[in-house]
Amino acid sequence: MKNRRTFIKNGLGLAAGIAIAKVSHGSSLLGADKSYAFQFQQETLSYAFNALEPAIDAQTMQIHYERHYGTYVKTANEALTAEAASVKDAASLFANIDKYSAKLRNNAGGAYNHAMFWKSLRAPQADNKPTGTLAAAIDRDFGGLAQFKEAFAKAATQQFGSGWAWLVLDAGKLKIGGTPNQDNPLMKGVAVQGKPLLGLDVWEHAYYLKYQNKRPDYVASFWSIVNWDQVQKHFDNKK
Repeated sequence: MKNRRTFIKNGLGLAAGIAIAKVSHGSSLLGADKSYAFQFQQETLSYAFNALEPAIDAQTMQIHYERHYGTYVKTANEALTAEAASVKDAASLFANIDKYSAKLRNNAGGAYNHAMFWKSLRAPQADNKPTGTLAAAIDRDFGGLAQFKEAFAKAATQQFGSGWAWLVLDAGKLKIGGTPNQDNPLMKGVAVQGKPLLGLDVWEHAYYLKYQNKRPDYVASFWSIVNWDQVQKHFDNKK
């Protein structure tokens, strides 16, 4: 009888121990999930879909924002959760992007790149150009605004297939380059690396309804809608 009571007692203790272990393990997982809490937020446009006309038409903007960009954000967040990506922000994700899937790379890039793109645009300006310290840096590193635009347009038009053209700040110097697909200069191993200041989407969905295959025309019209105040903010925040 005594042996039976000891057996039951030990059995109950073992079961309780297993239960506690399961609860503790579950709690640790929940705690870990909190460290994976970074998610992309869909950037709210500060202007109407037709505000960028004639440079970018309203239909293109609506499709681009709601369907393409919306899908990137949704799919990136699904991948972040599925892959338990332990990152605090987009920059730390991109710094280690080779650890994750192509699905996360492409969609996280799409979410980040587009959020920056929307902020870099505003209604067309007649004499739209940078000023202040940014203008001075462009003069220093490219020889003037005209030379900068020429180099940027070259990167945009010569980017094979889908991708982006970028102005970046790298070790205190402005540089221009292109990335394929939804890659960006914060990702390890891309051709142009640095802090993104300005990006131009040269995927066909960004311009084809209006410009068809005339990418150079799309690039030329881009200068009238660049939000140089926003680019200046990126430049001033040199972190």
